[in-house]
Amino acid sequence: MDAGNNTAQVAIVTGGGGGIGRAAAERFLSEGWSVVVGDLNEERGATLLSEIDAGDRLAFLPVDVAEETDVAALVELAMNRYGRLDSMVNNAGIGGAFGPITEQEVDEWDATFAINMRSVFLGTKHAARAMIGVGNGGTIVNTASIAGISGGGGPQAYSATKSGVVSLTMTTASELAEHRIRVNAVCPGAIYTELLTRGKPERTDSWRAEIQPWPDRGDATAIADVMYWLSTDESRFVTGQCVVADGGLMAAAPRLIDHEFEKMKTMSGIAYGNTGRAPEVRRFVDGDKSM
Repeated sequence: MDAGNNTAQVAIVTGGGGGIGRAAAERFLSEGWSVVVGDLNEERGATLLSEIDAGDRLAFLPVDVAEETDVAALVELAMNRYGRLDSMVNNAGIGGAFGPITEQEVDEWDATFAINMRSVFLGTKHAARAMIGVGNGGTIVNTASIAGISGGGGPQAYSATKSGVVSLTMTTASELAEHRIRVNAVCPGAIYTELLTRGKPERTDSWRAEIQPWPDRGDATAIADVMYWLSTDESRFVTGQCVVADGGLMAAAPRLIDHEFEKMKTMSGIAYGNTGRAPEVRRFVDGDKSM
């Protein structure tokens, strides 16, 4: 099951309606895999199905990755439709709660952990069950972030969830090795998706110019390539690792939180990324809060 190009192989990609997730789904499909995409945003799912002509090799299911029944149903769809699961890509996530720690709301903090962290637990749990049941091994690839391995890569809640993904990746890699299931994570840097740019790609041009050593923009396909590699036999001796793909940002000791999130010192709330849910923002100056 943990092999390269084989038309029988099957991948699940959460958050596959756009950004890195869609790029990953397209990469697997281009290599002959069948792909089941889960995403909260049904409109993006419909667009995916209409724009990619993969026949029976592509399926979509609306999924709230923070809900166990939804994640279980996603894995069940893959097993019922294709009879196997070779790679589980736990990619779905949001920017989440932001603002000064003294101003953040506990429900927004908890929602960030549910979508970014609990989802990886659920995806790992149900994918591993399916893989163990088939008995041929498999791979699990989690989307972490350089924010999870540094103190300046993102807002507090987001960074904490991604640090949790890194830890869960290592512990489950050790646990599942006996079943020949490899578990790894990808730690992207500044990747030009809507989650980062929020519709304004020029926002992060200054990052590349000022603090990212590699001259090219990071795009979703670069991360999808790493995800695919971690799902194939070419990485057969790699497990429990967090592969950094960031254009050298970590090597340059970034302080993205200072560079990009200075304005967040005057606001708090939660950003739901590409889920279709509207963000919530509260603005304040010197303790004077207003919506």
